Amino acid sequence: MEFEKVIRGRRSIRGYKTDPVPREVIREVIELATRAPSSMNTQPWHLHVVSGGPLEKIREGNTERNLAGVAASREIRMHGPYTGIHRKRQIEIAVQLFDAMDIEWTDKTRRRDWVMRGFRQFDAPVSIVVTFDKELAENDIAIFDCGAVVNCLVNAAWSKGLGAVINGQGIMQSPVVREFARIPDDQVIMSCVAMGYPADGFAANDVVSVRRPVDEVISFIGFDEN
Repeated sequence: MEFEKVIRGRRSIRGYKTDPVPREVIREVIELATRAPSSMNTQPWHLHVVSGGPLEKIREGNTERNLAGVAASREIRMHGPYTGIHRKRQIEIAVQLFDAMDIEWTDKTRRRDWVMRGFRQFDAPVSIVVTFDKELAENDIAIFDCGAVVNCLVNAAWSKGLGAVINGQGIMQSPVVREFARIPDDQVIMSCVAMGYPADGFAANDVVSVRRPVDEVISFIGFDEN
């Protein structure tokens, strides 16, 4: 698949078929993804591919702890609630998704059910837990580098006919993830990526998020000097 078609065509997939993903296909995806650039080629990332029974244990543990009101325990620094324009964009994508799934904004039960899907890794057959070496925990460049490999991961998956979504909710109860994904003590859990074959007819899978106009994002400096 051509690069531009992958970038323009990729969507965040939140509904999956139950079909298992062959281990070799995931390996091909990761081989592509780990060509991501990193600071001075340090490659600080580790990718823990979880499926089957261990993933079910993570889903169960995340669900139980969140329904019981256990506070989130991510292992990376958090920004707190979004405000201003960032909150506006967050609401915009939520409205798009709720409209697609026919969830009324006032329907607290269905909204909660939607949130719980995130804690269950959207019921995907595969979850890839992204970690980095703990010795780099005070180094924001390592987190930046992990972001690069995650970006490559979701695009590589799309190029192989798989869907994926970056899933920060999936690691909010990090002790559960650490136990059942068998994360070594010398690694920090950063995020996870739900992955699998997109479910046919799952309306949210067709949602294309609104992006800022390029002219709002870009600044050209020095181009008018010649």
